[in-house]
Amino acid sequence: MDDHQRIHDLPSEQKPREKMAALGAEALSNEELLAIFLRSGTKKSSAIEIGRKLIRKHGGIVPLARIDLKELCKEHGLGLAKACQLQAAFELGSRAARDSCSTVSLSNSLAIYHFLAPQLAHLPNEKLFVLSLHSNGRLIRMRELSSGSINQTVASISEILRPVLIDQAPNFVIAHNHPSGDSAPSRPDRLLTKNLAKAAHTMSLQLVDHLIIGRPMRGSQGYYSFAEENLL
Repeated sequence: MDDHQRIHDLPSEQKPREKMAALGAEALSNEELLAIFLRSGTKKSSAIEIGRKLIRKHGGIVPLARIDLKELCKEHGLGLAKACQLQAAFELGSRAARDSCSTVSLSNSLAIYHFLAPQLAHLPNEKLFVLSLHSNGRLIRMRELSSGSINQTVASISEILRPVLIDQAPNFVIAHNHPSGDSAPSRPDRLLTKNLAKAAHTMSLQLVDHLIIGRPMRGSQGYYSFAEENLL
């Protein structure tokens, strides 16, 4: 498709909305899905090409979804209205993913990783989350506890346990991301986990896991699980 070719001038079977109606949303590429939200392009680029350039520039849909609204507004072909439309779509997708996990067991590290990675892996700063769980591993509630600098987030043990007690949850998970992509735990990570597990035990709570979310690299699966390493 030529960058300057309008969607209006495409054959019917190549237009995103008509293609979705005929074949379903799963048949559309990421840039075609973005084009449906953008609705129109510019004099120089179609909505599909704007979507393609956004994905290419930011390295995919997940990092694109994490861009601050003010920064998104500055992207070529967007502006406030279209940037808000895209962020609303991304947020709905994120909420749908969280809601779907209310019926999925998060009692093992791999399931927790698959739930958290799309939300945490590409964040520019470290964030710490606590997930309150039912005894069967189903999610009660997920909360962000703290947001740190490029390489550090801080929360006290009492701050971590407070929402778990409020939720009356017997089990819980904590998780944070490493923006560098390296999921190896730091010394403070190890110390926090050790002390938190002890404190939880005295309150008859079970720390199911502390997961560090990075990105898959050579020789690394993209996360570190204290439970899998038998360190809880």
